Amino acid sequence: MTKINLLPWREERRQELKQQFFVVLFGVLLIGAGSVYLVDMGVQTRIEYQNQRNQFIVGETKKLEQQIKEIEELKKKRESLIERMKVIQDLQGNRPEIVKVFDEMVRTLPDGVYYKRVKATGDTLSMTGLAESNNRVSNLMRNLDASELFEAPNLSKVQAASKEQSVNEFDLTVKRQKKKAEEEG
Repeated sequence: MTKINLLPWREERRQELKQQFFVVLFGVLLIGAGSVYLVDMGVQTRIEYQNQRNQFIVGETKKLEQQIKEIEELKKKRESLIERMKVIQDLQGNRPEIVKVFDEMVRTLPDGVYYKRVKATGDTLSMTGLAESNNRVSNLMRNLDASELFEAPNLSKVQAASKEQSVNEFDLTVKRQKKKAEEEG
């Protein structure tokens, strides 16, 4: 027997095409969503990687800033130590000269004269002392003037220390002579 199709074939074809369209549309949407998801994951991975790099750079920058601060502190300490070493070297270099000054002070000191205080400021010595008489102060001034180490003694004050004692208190300044080599050079 022959078969006769009584159903409308166009309607079936339309249903079939519609079903194929939805399957293809679903496939395209699925592939599109998958692609968007993969691209988003790739971008997120790159962002995380860049953030890690940025954090590393920030951390290294902080370390370098700390090292710069430490270097500056070390430079300050170094300068301070250099200044101290310079002062110590100056003191070491002046040590024999100081001994010569005190030795000459003792040599020029006549009997009956005593120093209470001696202060050095640069090349000037300020001396305060006691003397049994004005003559002894005059002898001290002459001795200082005749000394090879001192020059220009200047007496600023002579007065009686007290009424009970026959002692005079004096203040004088004297300059240290510059070495002849320094004057010629």
